[in-house]
Amino acid sequence: MSFAIRASTLRDVPAILHVTRASDIAAAGEPEWTTEEIVETLTAPNNESWLALDGDEVVAWGYVDNPERKNRENVEVYVLPGRAESAHAQLLDLAIGRVAERAGAAGYPEVTLRAGVVATEVAYVRALEAVGFAFVKRHARMRKALDGSEKAANGIRAVRDGELPRFHEVLRAALPEIADYPDWRATIAALPSVSWDEWFVAEVDGAIVGVLQSSDQAVANGEGWVKNLAVLREHRRAGLGRALLRTAFARYAAKGRTWAGLGVDLANPTGAYRLYASVGMAPTFEADVYERTVRSTRAPLARHTS
Repeated sequence: MSFAIRASTLRDVPAILHVTRASDIAAAGEPEWTTEEIVETLTAPNNESWLALDGDEVVAWGYVDNPERKNRENVEVYVLPGRAESAHAQLLDLAIGRVAERAGAAGYPEVTLRAGVVATEVAYVRALEAVGFAFVKRHARMRKALDGSEKAANGIRAVRDGELPRFHEVLRAALPEIADYPDWRATIAALPSVSWDEWFVAEVDGAIVGVLQSSDQAVANGEGWVKNLAVLREHRRAGLGRALLRTAFARYAAKGRTWAGLGVDLANPTGAYRLYASVGMAPTFEADVYERTVRSTRAPLARHTS
């Protein structure tokens, strides 16, 4: 079955929420997306998204984004289970074409396109493989319940004005995929909200050597979200990562949050999964990451198909 495709707008948020929640419940047993997260995604500066329609009904949503403004793009596709599996192919084809154009506009000869999928999403996996994606690694979402008894660790404090360049330097030393400072700051400036009091630093001899960046993306679910955690290599295994996490958990709980969450690459050589498990976090579900290379093109591509 072929669906009509059009660009999505903020007016479509309720319909998109319906699709994503149905998709998430079928794949992982619980909804993940909130209204606020969908709004944030639709308004992100490097996001393009589309809907698949059966008549007037929205049956699928897909988008591409590149928050770090580098030569790696992300694609996500959600469909109503049992109703619109064939929309996977339509939206993936559209996304691949747009990514090729975006790569050319950015001056990249090719880019890596990444997709995340829960193993139970068999139809989506088949659609990804059919257009050249291959499995690369497994990613876990981890969570910890907060009860208000959490205590901040000594020596950890919130980041101060003027320290963001150093914060970014430490972050990028551990996570080289992070964009350079101007683009990183531009991405943060475009967010609907930033809770700076949930961004923490760890110091040794007066120098920042560890950082924790939070995100407001799950606030509507009563959840504090650890977006990035980094400790310089020479200061690892000294308890700084654990101290940063404990302090973040205490701040989240003080604000009435009942959960702390994050995502982790299970193949991370730094042992991040073990660190998170040691502070009481447990996986709620695991997702597989698929990738393919997309060569750039500047050829025009129709944005609306049917």
